Amino acid sequence: MLFAPEKLSLGIVLPIQPRTIGNGETTDIDFALQLDLAARADALGFSALWVRDVPLNSPAYPDPIGHSDPWILLGALAATTRRITLATGAIVLPLRHPFHIAKAALSLDALSKGRVLLGLGAGDRPSEFKAFGRNVADRRELFRDNWAALSSALSGDIGGREDFRMRPRSGRDITRVAVGSSSQSLEWIARNASAWMTYHRPLAVQKDRIGLWHGAVGRSTTAFRGLGQAMAFELVDTVSDGIEEITLGYRAGPDGLVKILGELRALGVHHVALNLAMDGARAASALAVIAKDVLPRLNDD
Repeated sequence: MLFAPEKLSLGIVLPIQPRTIGNGETTDIDFALQLDLAARADALGFSALWVRDVPLNSPAYPDPIGHSDPWILLGALAATTRRITLATGAIVLPLRHPFHIAKAALSLDALSKGRVLLGLGAGDRPSEFKAFGRNVADRRELFRDNWAALSSALSGDIGGREDFRMRPRSGRDITRVAVGSSSQSLEWIARNASAWMTYHRPLAVQKDRIGLWHGAVGRSTTAFRGLGQAMAFELVDTVSDGIEEITLGYRAGPDGLVKILGELRALGVHHVALNLAMDGARAASALAVIAKDVLPRLNDD
């Protein structure tokens, strides 16, 4: 289970690969490398593979990877892994029709035998909204409306119409997680989402943010609500628990990573998605080290 009370699980963000091909140019996704690393992560016991949704690349919002459509990569991952959760991190809900998302998620869930987690975000690139004929100022309402329509479609209700059906059926309630603030209040997220995935912040700042989340959950529902975060991480070859801050995360050895994750678990974080700050060639070794020296210690009391 990805989100469980008083437990911490560890996932991996894809793609992991060399970031440029020279002169600062973006490189397209290396599918073979991602499938290889995903199979390794699955076999080694990691809990989730997170795949981003980047509809359009733009020099105004530089991204080192030319991402694939998330559903294409996730379909391939479903066919080449056996146990690991397949998570979207996150589908840009205001820019995609909820019926298309429901169809893709249900199909992927059937293909993967029930391993799908839907991470949904509001998007934050005004120029991308404009390219899709949408106004970024409307994303709060678009997110809410599409969330409701998607939830209904996943349960088989196509906007109240009885002349259409959404197939295939999943047979289960696909978990829906809000990624980032999604232009919503934390109370709205606590009422409507099974969990909240937020972004890395320095620990002191994150502690306050986590406190706000727990307060919002307490005011909004009696149900359990999971909490996760993404975190850039660069593994170093050291036996100490020394930790160095990098952009959106940390550089440390296995002992340092255990210390970081222990502090987050103590604050009430249930899942961490590692964005490995390294080239793909080094990632296979890093996954093996983390699986051997970190995963068995995640939930030590």
